[in-house]
Amino acid sequence: MSLIPKKVFFVKGVGFHVSKLTSFEQALRDAGIERFNLVKVSSILPPYCIEIDKEKGLKQLRAGQIVFSVISRISSNEYNRLICASIGVAKPANSDMYGYLSEHHSFGVKEEKVGDFAEDLAAEMLATTLGIPFDPEADYDAKREIFKINGKIIETKNITASAIVRKENEWATALAAAIFIL
Repeated sequence: MSLIPKKVFFVKGVGFHVSKLTSFEQALRDAGIERFNLVKVSSILPPYCIEIDKEKGLKQLRAGQIVFSVISRISSNEYNRLICASIGVAKPANSDMYGYLSEHHSFGVKEEKVGDFAEDLAAEMLATTLGIPFDPEADYDAKREIFKINGKIIETKNITASAIVRKENEWATALAAAIFIL
């Protein structure tokens, strides 16, 4: 039996509670994935794995099902603390090739920067696998141009969630996830 995912969809969520665990549960609920048994896997987007929208993906899963996922998660109870969790995506132009997903989370960094960093990580991993030459010290916009000109990477993007701890004695959790369907 092959366990290679055929489909993927992306979700994000945030949660708040006096308990860290319950803030995570609230973030899962916000993302719509609280009813599954999530198994965290590493960051390969399989060849021929097609992206579908969240609503279609959720309809294909059943409560209690074991679901493979790539998850970025961060929690804090520090009042007024900004937290972000992101999944970066890099898809190859050749569907015979695998792509990459990256997880990144951060304290005190704006959502856009965290998302760009996660996207950059995924693109760099794919680019090095494909043998695309680039300057790793260049900013992401310069690298993105090299990736596009080369034609071997068809798409990069990110999904990012952010939250700010709203009050003392409260936990906040932010999560982003890639959910696989076999």
